Amino acid sequence: MTLPKTFILKNSQEYKHAHFAFVLSLTLTIVFFFNAYDYQEGLWSVSWSIVTLAYLIGTVLQGVLIQLLKKDLRDKGEIQKRTRVLSTLQLLGITVGNVFITAFAFRVLRKEESIEYTLAYYMLLTNILIFTVSLFNIFKPYVSNTFLPSMSILALFIIFSLITVIIFGKIDLIQGGYSKLKWLGGVVLLAGFTGNLFGFVLGYSILLKTVIRDDSKIDRWNKFWLSITKNFTAMLGLLFVIFTFSISVISYGTFVDRFATENNYASMLMEPSLAYPFGTDDFGRDVFSRIIYGARISLTVGVITTIIPLVIGGFLGALAGYYKNTLDNVLMRILDVIYAVPGILLAIAIIAAFGSSTTNLIIALSVGSIPTYARTMRANVLSVSNLEFVEASKALGESEWKIIFKQVVPNSFAPMIVKASLTIGTAVIATSSLSFLGLGVESHIPEWGNILKVGSMYLETNPYLAIFPGIAIILLVLSFNFLGDGLRDALDPKLD
Repeated sequence: MTLPKTFILKNSQEYKHAHFAFVLSLTLTIVFFFNAYDYQEGLWSVSWSIVTLAYLIGTVLQGVLIQLLKKDLRDKGEIQKRTRVLSTLQLLGITVGNVFITAFAFRVLRKEESIEYTLAYYMLLTNILIFTVSLFNIFKPYVSNTFLPSMSILALFIIFSLITVIIFGKIDLIQGGYSKLKWLGGVVLLAGFTGNLFGFVLGYSILLKTVIRDDSKIDRWNKFWLSITKNFTAMLGLLFVIFTFSISVISYGTFVDRFATENNYASMLMEPSLAYPFGTDDFGRDVFSRIIYGARISLTVGVITTIIPLVIGGFLGALAGYYKNTLDNVLMRILDVIYAVPGILLAIAIIAAFGSSTTNLIIALSVGSIPTYARTMRANVLSVSNLEFVEASKALGESEWKIIFKQVVPNSFAPMIVKASLTIGTAVIATSSLSFLGLGVESHIPEWGNILKVGSMYLETNPYLAIFPGIAIILLVLSFNFLGDGLRDALDPKLD
């Protein structure tokens, strides 16, 4: 049966992707346009004007591609070759950091869907972004001793990523084109050691289909990642999360701690420049370097304060849901007492009692989140524990602990993963909020909330001190939310 062309148009992922990339590119073009003009001096910034023009050209071309996509899908029911060829021009968008239209171009270039191809070009984009951000250090008065070796390794990974994209642009592992690619899986895994987790995922996907060859695992893997890779917003969220993590890892070799932590009174409150892309604060510290180092704290605290309540709350919720007639009332009433206290107030009380430190902040934020995870797991276990396979295990004489942790919990854990991905963003906001109030990470540590606190005192004279850390917080939280939505779509069977 041939599908109606209007149905193909409305349900085309490439068409939706094109519109989303257009809107984001247009938004950034407007932002850069207003930033290019200095209202006090009455002059245009040459560098910002060039960036604005580059984004404008990419946005206009994206609009043209949208019309061509619309015409192709309505008239032919599929994207035509001329549209795919024209989209190659959008690959140049990466030179100014426009990953939105670049990712769209990579997607359109390949006719058939491929998990490995998608992961490969996102790995390439991440490596390019990391290299570009790290490259700004050459304008500093001096660089770290490991700067050149680290940048050389990054350059090699970019070349290797590009080769991987070309390979998977022509080969599809699902169709069995993997006879000579067994070596590639192990090599790609090395890219993950730079923090680029796309390399780990891609490497495992290659090894799964070339070495392990377990059909049931391959089917589940393909189903999950096809759902994720089709979702452009989820992939953008994953891209920024992995980029933030990777730049945090790479910064140990490319950034100098001194610019972020030591006072330099000769460079106080300097405007953004090549040497100091985000300017300097009231102590002469480089805000750009401080935001990079602050990513480590924000990610570490956000992830740990999600894992701790996930494990503890999941364990308590599993016990409460399975032993619903004995432990349920006791555990849930205790957790209800904790749940009755607002999380941020509970965190403030704990920090006020034990002092301000990173460890106390993690404990404070974790305790308040335990009841929500316990409630979620309890609800999942209550529904799963009544299913036939659980009753069959009981009839066969399996111990209750084996039933809980080998059958009930694994089949109840998918919603917990989705919830965790969504609440990491909340943890990042809570971390920054408490640090902003002086109740989180120690004030001398470059954490995004601390950086924002300093910037808030100069909103009228030096607004960039608050704008850049604020944007970093917003982007990371949005990225985790986008990723959480994608995981929910991929893991929820009701949405199939």
